[in-house]
Amino acid sequence: MKNEERKYSLAYLTVGGCSPEEMTYIASRAGYDYVSYRLISMNLPGEPNFDLTKDKQLFNNTKQALNNTGLELLDIELARIDDEHDPKSYEPAMEVAAELGGRHVLSSIWTDNYDLYIERFAQVCDLAKQYGLTVDLEYVPIASVTNLEGAKNVLNTVKRDNAGLLIDIHHFHRAGDNPEELAKLPKEWFNFIHLCNAVKDIPQKKEDMIRILREERSYLGEGGIDVKSIVDAMPNVPFSIESPNLANVKKYGVDEHARRSLEAAKNYFSKRESSKEESVKM
Repeated sequence: MKNEERKYSLAYLTVGGCSPEEMTYIASRAGYDYVSYRLISMNLPGEPNFDLTKDKQLFNNTKQALNNTGLELLDIELARIDDEHDPKSYEPAMEVAAELGGRHVLSSIWTDNYDLYIERFAQVCDLAKQYGLTVDLEYVPIASVTNLEGAKNVLNTVKRDNAGLLIDIHHFHRAGDNPEELAKLPKEWFNFIHLCNAVKDIPQKKEDMIRILREERSYLGEGGIDVKSIVDAMPNVPFSIESPNLANVKKYGVDEHARRSLEAAKNYFSKRESSKEESVKM
């Protein structure tokens, strides 16, 4: 797969706190192909709420930014499956995503009630289908569905044709999952990938895990995860670069951090392609 064939999106956490409008221009200046917005707030302390269903001015500005830059909206987040949120509450965000040309809705599961999360994930899929959107389940080491086996169970149980699987490189490594298992899965489950790197050692404390996944991920080529094996086990789908790193943002600023995140990814895959070509010549 040639490096130039790869497509990249700027994920929200890489430039956390930036509005969808601002994200779009940052992504365009850095050279991304897509953007990935957080339109459904996680209600985290200090996190702004970019609800485009209520802020019409921001919606219009965001739509204009997409038009001005020629970028496309890849996905929105985060449709959490938990005890509190009615899946219907996510429908306005889905409608906005569809109006902006989005393709996917990111979802994860945060309740241990199996019957409830199967029912609610299926409902989210059914709602999204009305707008031509897939729902891509991301398993997260600090959530309730924490590994590949659990995510497979959900998808095989709900049996929705617009249900997909989102693999985050960090989460995959932390779960101790095997890339060989990815290669056995239906290719249609894969719509995009969260691309990043991080330290190889897996934290034993939850607070350390949270800090790394939200604040200390690494540029490709600088971390200790075997990114190559994970990526090679999946089809060629867009990479959404989710590389939050507060120290790098403080040092370089959000624009430069976004640019460096993309540059590192492109360099990583370019070097891989060069190595393959040299091996063939030998």
